[in-house]
Amino acid sequence: MADIFDLFKKIESGGASHAPITRIVACLGNPGAEYVTTRHNCGFICADYLVQKYNASPWKVRFKALCAECTIGGVRTLIMKPQTYMNHSGEAVREALDFYKLEPDAVTVICDDINFECGRMRIRKSGSDGGQRGLRSIITHLNTDAFPRIRLGAGQKPEKYDMADWVLSKFTAEEQKALFECLGCAAEALPLIFEGNTELAMSRFNGTGK
Repeated sequence: MADIFDLFKKIESGGASHAPITRIVACLGNPGAEYVTTRHNCGFICADYLVQKYNASPWKVRFKALCAECTIGGVRTLIMKPQTYMNHSGEAVREALDFYKLEPDAVTVICDDINFECGRMRIRKSGSDGGQRGLRSIITHLNTDAFPRIRLGAGQKPEKYDMADWVLSKFTAEEQKALFECLGCAAEALPLIFEGNTELAMSRFNGTGK
């Protein structure tokens, strides 16, 4: 059966330029083939979507992360997949910010949210980690929670599951299709966030991926 990555082949590609990097999109997950389509890897899945949609450069290892460059809404952007494992994501983000001499609000974090069903999303301008350990690490390393984030629904945990087992379980085929629709909305939200129109992105996309 085809999975979510087969759907990426249908994405239209965008253009690229060589302007300086002024925005970072930190997409959170865990490295390793065993985690590829697990619920905790919504961020990595979204990163792969963005790389294809925006015709990004090939992945390179930098800042303890896989990094690719592209242009989103006219803004030169670094897409990151930290390779430190979820709980230490802040190390990679801090290194990238320091290298490009950017402030924390230049980062947009994309991660999973087990409070929402697949196909739903939530954008916020700032706020607590909400129990998401990758966000917690980034807040700790940046010493602020004042950066936008896009949280993608990973499915609410059934009572019979332990939380650690649930976030590392795999999406069903139907859940993958729902998540794919949500990824398109995340991609549309990024240019609005970069323009400083995060509230518009929130009103347009919060609570839905359709």
